[in-house]
Parts: sequence; structure tokens; C-alpha cells
Amino acid sequence: MSTEGGMKAVIAALLANVGIAVSKFIAFAFTGSSSMLSEAIHSVADSGNQVLLLVGNKRSKKAPDAQHQFGYGRRRYVYGFIVSIVLFLVGGLFSLYEGFHKFQHPEDLSDAWIAFLVLGIAIVLEGFSFRTAVREANRARGKRSLFRFLRDARQPELPVILLEDLGALVGLVFALFGVSMAVVTGDGRWDGLGAMAVGTLLVVIAIFLAFEMAAMLVGESALPEEDAAIRAALASSPLVDRVIHVRTLHVGPDELLVGAKIAISKSDTGAEIAAGIDDAEARLRAAVPSAVYVFLEPDLDRTARSAD
Repeated sequence: MSTEGGMKAVIAALLANVGIAVSKFIAFAFTGSSSMLSEAIHSVADSGNQVLLLVGNKRSKKAPDAQHQFGYGRRRYVYGFIVSIVLFLVGGLFSLYEGFHKFQHPEDLSDAWIAFLVLGIAIVLEGFSFRTAVREANRARGKRSLFRFLRDARQPELPVILLEDLGALVGLVFALFGVSMAVVTGDGRWDGLGAMAVGTLLVVIAIFLAFEMAAMLVGESALPEEDAAIRAALASSPLVDRVIHVRTLHVGPDELLVGAKIAISKSDTGAEIAAGIDDAEARLRAAVPSAVYVFLEPDLDRTARSAD
């Protein structure tokens, strides 16, 4: 899964959301629409989230040191988790509050055509941003469905941007519906309902992202196909009679720690074992390039010995 692709999607989303946020605030100033204000805050939150992702990616590249010997790659997970909280607090709760307030105290909309124009432009821009995110995800997800990709991804940026952009598009539809119904019926409560729908959507997305980022922070293993490739690469080495067990952990989105116990022949000399381990490591890294840290423990095959 490409970090470079994730960064392309983040930058595309940031550029789109900054322009969209400005246009929505202008539309709110003219119309007084709560749906427009909720959408403007939504775009501000999204823009802030994308800045956080870029900062997290930059800070994660700091070289390993004595205190953090496996590097700082997990900072990207930390910033991804912060993004989910920002999306929840800034976007979701504010939209719910604004929508509830407008529902209790409805007001007539003025210059509604400005809201329709801005929402239409925003849908087009968000559509381009979402298309970029989907295109980058398609390059990384292989045969997985998009939902499976979101669950299996070890890089936080693409899942966050995919859900942000999808939420933005659906939120724009909710806002468009709320404004349209308020204009058609003359009842400003529809505008409030539109804002509450946007807020509910953001809360749902934020909760899903928070759980996914928390799982990454705790530490996830290699993907099943990577685990299979690791075992196959080790088994192909002449030194290895059998792969006893493999343990993997992502110490960063693009950095995998692999610990394995391998069975060797009791007749192997020290020099043969050392050369064989070097060969096994080289095969493993060629099969799974993200395996940055590899620790192999040679042992006798007690299963085979007990069978004798």
C-alpha cells in the first residue's frame, strides 16, 4: 500500500477543501443557512485534518535514536487518531448543535441561489478529490473490496481521506436536500435537519476512524498474504528445514518487524548457520520489502526428533 499515493490524496483533498470552505462561509454570510455553516465548518475540519496528516507524515521520518530504536513511524498513527477526534469534535458536534438550534428557532433563508451554486461547485470539487483517493486506493488494495481495504490498511492516510471525501460528498447531498426543502416548503426547520444529518454522518465516520486508528496504535501484524510470503521465503532457504513460528508487528505504516524461529539440521556448523541466516534474511526482504527489522532464531526441529 503506497504512502506516496496516500500523500497525493491528502494534498488533493487539502487543496479542494480550502477553496470549498471559503465559498461555503461566503454562502452562509449571504443566506444564513445552518446547513451551509455546518458544511463550512466540516470543510475547515477536513482541511485541518489533512494538515495534521501531512505533519504526521513529515515527523514520522525522523531517524531512529537511542530512545526510539525502531524509529518514529507510529507518529502517523497518532496523527491519524487525532484526525478522527478532530472530525468528531469540530465537525460532528458543532453541526449537531447548529442543526438542533436552527430546528428550534427556524429562520427564513435569503439568496438561496447562492447556497445552491456553492453546493453544486463543492460537489464537483469534492468529486475530483474523492476520485483521486479512490484511484490511489485501487492501486494499493489489490483484489480487496474498498471496505476490506479500509479494515486492512496499515497506512492511515488513504482510509482517512477516503472516508473524509465520501462523508463530504454525502454531507453535501444532505445540505442540498435541507436547503431545497427549506426553500420549497418555507419551513426553516428543514435546514436544521440537514445540518443535523451532516453532524450525525461525521460522528459515525469519526467513531469508525477512531477504532481503526486505535487498532493501528496498539500494533497490527502483517497482512495474511505478507505472512504467507514471509513463510514461503524462509522455507525456500537451504538452511531452513521448517518454519516453526513467525511473529510480525508493524512498527510503522511501512516498516515491519519480523521475528521467526526456524528449524535447522543438527549437523550444520556455525559458519553454515551464519551464512544460511544471511541468505534467509535476504530472501525474506526480497519477498516482503517492508520487512525492515528481521530477527531469526535457529533451533533444532524437536517435532521431527520426537517422531524418530
